[in-house]
Amino acid sequence: MKEEDFTSSGNMRIHMRSWLPEAPRAVVVICHGVNSHSGQHAWTAEQFSGRGIAAYAVDLRGRGLSDGERFYVENVSDYVDDLLGLVRIARSRHPGLPLFLLGHSAGGVVSCTLALDHQDEIDGLICESFAFQVPAPGFALAAIKGLSHIAPRLGVLSLKMKDFTRDPVALARLEADQLTKNESQPAATVAALVRADERLHDNFDKITLPVLILHGTEDKATVCHGSEFFHAQAGSEDKTLKIYEGHFHDLLNDIGKEVVFADIMGWLEARLPAFGSQREGRPTEAVAGPAS
Repeated sequence: MKEEDFTSSGNMRIHMRSWLPEAPRAVVVICHGVNSHSGQHAWTAEQFSGRGIAAYAVDLRGRGLSDGERFYVENVSDYVDDLLGLVRIARSRHPGLPLFLLGHSAGGVVSCTLALDHQDEIDGLICESFAFQVPAPGFALAAIKGLSHIAPRLGVLSLKMKDFTRDPVALARLEADQLTKNESQPAATVAALVRADERLHDNFDKITLPVLILHGTEDKATVCHGSEFFHAQAGSEDKTLKIYEGHFHDLLNDIGKEVVFADIMGWLEARLPAFGSQREGRPTEAVAGPAS
């Protein structure tokens, strides 16, 4: 595993990690959600790398080891800039290889928004425990949007790690992580995610990439029906929904993660032959290099 930094919009230093096999045949870029960072996806990235797929993961601004006000953002477009920066770095390092996004929870909101605005820069989208719907009534979310204009930094959402996984070892590791300990989401951040979800609701049909959507029925942080709605509305002809009975929020950190990962790999393996070298010769966009 290699750790580097690069510069995103607003001259923000963004942290990234990569796990690279000797001769990769595809690329997966991972985007974490709230109460998380790139290091918490190490097991998943190692599984990809062990199967010949280059894995990259980002710490969104204000999270993990990246710069920025802790957990604070006013527009999801800032998170999209961070993720897109990593996508372009990965693309520049592996020209010609198919590149897929894997977004977990709120990282799925960021990844879907990127897919909506930069669909030509990725080849497929994997949404795990998509935070499109959350277990909060509409009036509460509307109140948070209003509050974001009055007290944008007021903490309004604190997730419980015990809702992420049934695995006691994984839970102990998550609860001891100093980068997420006592994390609380400011009103501005929650409002930004709500506004992004509202935009996605009206534009899912414009996403025409291959899409794999994964959700557990016992997810208490997000709502499984949101993933079902995304699957029903997505414009892609190639779309797959997998529901895991009894699984918690962090599917790739929960009991049964091996089954979930096997499903992801099976989906990828079935699509890799279709890409071949179709991206050979595509011009690589200029990207900001890793900071020294």
